Amino acid sequence: MRRNKIGNSTVGTTELSFGAAGIGNLFTPVGPAAARAAVDAAWEAGIRYFDTAPHYGLGLSERRLGDALRERPRDAYVISSKVGRLLEPGPGQGDDLANGFAVPADRHRVWDFSADGVRRSVEESLVRLGTDRIDIAYLHDPDDHADDAFRHGYPALEQLRSEGVVGAIGAGMNQTAMLTRFLRDTDADVVLCAGRCTLLDRSALDTLLPEAQARGRSVVVGGVFNSGLLADPRPGAPYDYGAAPAGVLDRALRMKDVCGRYGVPLRAAALQFPRRQPAVASVLVGTRSAAEVRDAAEMLRLEIPEALWDELAEPGEG
Repeated sequence: MRRNKIGNSTVGTTELSFGAAGIGNLFTPVGPAAARAAVDAAWEAGIRYFDTAPHYGLGLSERRLGDALRERPRDAYVISSKVGRLLEPGPGQGDDLANGFAVPADRHRVWDFSADGVRRSVEESLVRLGTDRIDIAYLHDPDDHADDAFRHGYPALEQLRSEGVVGAIGAGMNQTAMLTRFLRDTDADVVLCAGRCTLLDRSALDTLLPEAQARGRSVVVGGVFNSGLLADPRPGAPYDYGAAPAGVLDRALRMKDVCGRYGVPLRAAALQFPRRQPAVASVLVGTRSAAEVRDAAEMLRLEIPEALWDELAEPGEG
């Protein structure tokens, strides 16, 4: 599978990457054998970039991913994890319990973008992953913590990068405005943009992707199915973590019909759409089973006629 360089760093990612939130039991339970099989299937498909975070299953995702990769050559793959949520002792609260299947009930998440919190988060992730370095470290969802993230969290990542503890640094969010600011105001190598470079939401094409391309930075795109709607558009399907509005569902169904005329699954077009953008280094797909991994790899390889892309283009898109 083709590799792409991350910004000016020495880190290179495969064009398809493995999102490990699912194997951390975030939202849906996954057994340990199925989690391991998913990582093994990703490796067999040529995927060498794996993304995780302490947030996913209160550290369970990191532990499972580290266990599955431990016998692989360390220089053969790239791991990214995130900072901004520390795991503290104490009873779980809210989503810790509602979505926490088979995860520790004696810990909970605490926001912390301080320099000490960032360093501690990386150190604890290294232990859970069982590795000596994190190849890419992202500030995780700093939407409501902009001041701390820019004044304290990001400089801490720069220091860790200079020490060689992490290879490349950036931020991961579900919005474009603050990610664009990171590209303009910092020396971030890469940003992870979820749900905003999709067939249904193309807002990343307005400023974020042009900014990244102009500055020689990279973008990893996640959430290409907008929580599932673009994988299987139907009444009741989720869109951006909620129920799909009727108008959005109608658009997805029309896109499915267009793809059907060309014999192309909508999910293939959804997955390949970000790859058409020059600044996009990798498409991150959250998978929780070997079958989902193999399907994503197959959809990535599927040839899509240019005429289909012309039909899927929306007003204002070149």
